Amino acid sequence: MNWVELARAAGVVAGAAVLSAGLIVLLKPVLVRYLLAHPNARSSHAQATPQGAGIAVVLAVLIVAAAGWLVWRPAEGGTALGPVLAGAFGLTVLGLADDARALPVSWRLIGQALAAIAMVFGLPEDLRLFPSLLPLLVERVLLVIGTVWFVNAVNFLDGLDWITAAQAVPMTIGVAVLAALGTVPASVGFLALALLGATIGFAIFNKHPAQVFLGDAGSLPIGLLLAFLLITVAGTDLAAALLLALYTISDSTITLLRRAYNREHIFSAHRSHFYQRATINGLGAPQVTGRIFVLGLVLASLAVATVMTHSTTADLLLLGLGAIATGYVLHLLARGAR
Repeated sequence: MNWVELARAAGVVAGAAVLSAGLIVLLKPVLVRYLLAHPNARSSHAQATPQGAGIAVVLAVLIVAAAGWLVWRPAEGGTALGPVLAGAFGLTVLGLADDARALPVSWRLIGQALAAIAMVFGLPEDLRLFPSLLPLLVERVLLVIGTVWFVNAVNFLDGLDWITAAQAVPMTIGVAVLAALGTVPASVGFLALALLGATIGFAIFNKHPAQVFLGDAGSLPIGLLLAFLLITVAGTDLAAALLLALYTISDSTITLLRRAYNREHIFSAHRSHFYQRATINGLGAPQVTGRIFVLGLVLASLAVATVMTHSTTADLLLLGLGAIATGYVLHLLARGAR
């Protein structure tokens, strides 16, 4: 990456951050009036806080992506962003409706499935994860199911100040670096930069104690955008994609399996995720999100290393290191301040 490309990347991030922050300032009075999240027994906050700021994040990504296409045409020769951006917008509308008045789980899943279908079947036909094992249609269906799960995983983990930013920032940085290395198309790297900047703009207001929350209007589309980035990375290097998503997948999946094993209702609200157990056991929100953020940076570094080594042995070794690091952080979170 030369200085011009580096300056352009910094400009995309800065522009998206300023736009996201500016939109939050404009929208906050409306959110305060109509979309207040009141604390309850399952909440991690102590006072009523406006939610739905994810609208600003997604709008910033859409605007920056549209401006970038008009100015630089980043999608030329790369992966088209239209389907995933359309799906993200749809999930923003769905999430906003859910923030205003809780929707039935079936409605949410149908909307998520439609967005995932639009995104997955908009992927290039030559983007394959297991070309020698699965027919294209079967692989695409599995990707839809995986995308719906990942969208919900991000949504499940959006319950603490800065926690979604602590996951999304390292992931998007990792994808942007992989784009700079030529591992993923420039259009995908551009989307990662736009989402990185928009998330930073939101994080300014979500710093503990948070002034605003993403709400489902933000966590659902951010989950879809991250899933798209990860699938694109997986098309080139599956180990890198797994490493980037390892914390998000681990906390959500282990918690779900544990609740299912204990015969708890898996769709009911709860406070048994690792990050929630950490706050229950005495850690403050900044301590929890700090641990998750550092883990994310470690995992992103390992992901970049897998691409640079071009070795199956190295992939397995780096995946093992990532699993150890993730397990250690989950242990620290479960232990809390004890």
